[in-house]
Amino acid sequence: MNAMAVNQEYKRNKIHPQKFATWLACASITMMFTALTSAYIVRQAGGNWLEFRLPGIFLASTMTIVASSIALHGSFLAYKKGKEQLYKMLLLLGLALGFAFVITQYQGWVALQNIGVPLKTNPSGDFVYAISGLHAAHVLGGIVALIIGAIRAFSMPFKVTERRKLRQEMTLTYWHFVDLLWVYLFALLTLYS
Repeated sequence: MNAMAVNQEYKRNKIHPQKFATWLACASITMMFTALTSAYIVRQAGGNWLEFRLPGIFLASTMTIVASSIALHGSFLAYKKGKEQLYKMLLLLGLALGFAFVITQYQGWVALQNIGVPLKTNPSGDFVYAISGLHAAHVLGGIVALIIGAIRAFSMPFKVTERRKLRQEMTLTYWHFVDLLWVYLFALLTLYS
């Protein structure tokens, strides 16, 4: 299908096929984490559940990914308004905060071990490692997209185009999704651990 056919298809369906694919990927990930949430709650009711308080570093990681999402949203708005320097600065800030999120997640796992909740000891701790680790893997996928976006931002002449805007919007949609997903997971793990 050539570019003109894709554009006409977009106009007819009101959603670009690549945007639809992004939303479909987010829906699939949602179903996976919904199944994990269900298993977590059902297994907790089954007994042999170690109760512990989630280490505070997980709150710091939550604030980090929310700040990253805000920075990337600001970057996208700056791009659309043609503010090149602000766009690039916020893009790099969002990317750095994405890396910081993964680092604080690792620090959270270390903190869990330090309070006596190592992996493979009790289902409650194992679920925390599995859920947060699987989420971190999805964040790493988003970081790869952000790195590619940053390389393009700094290697290509600045120009606001529909194609570039679409790529950034899809990346931003995915990033906001993993951000909101973590906020949900953090609340779940805080309330039920």
